[in-house]
Amino acid sequence: MGQKIRKCKNCGRYTLREFCPVCGGEAFSAHPARFSPKDPYGRYRRLAKKG
Repeated sequence: MGQKIRKCKNCGRYTLREFCPVCGGEAFSAHPARFSPKDPYGRYRRLAKKG
């Protein structure tokens, strides 16, 4: 089983498909990005998250 679990953006349900079988919304990866202390773009990602 090489698939990773995904979470629907609309209803919040978990699935293995790219689109939610219940509401038809797009599903994204439920796992956070891998952490690295040497991340060259981490500063920019945190600034974008703040707004």
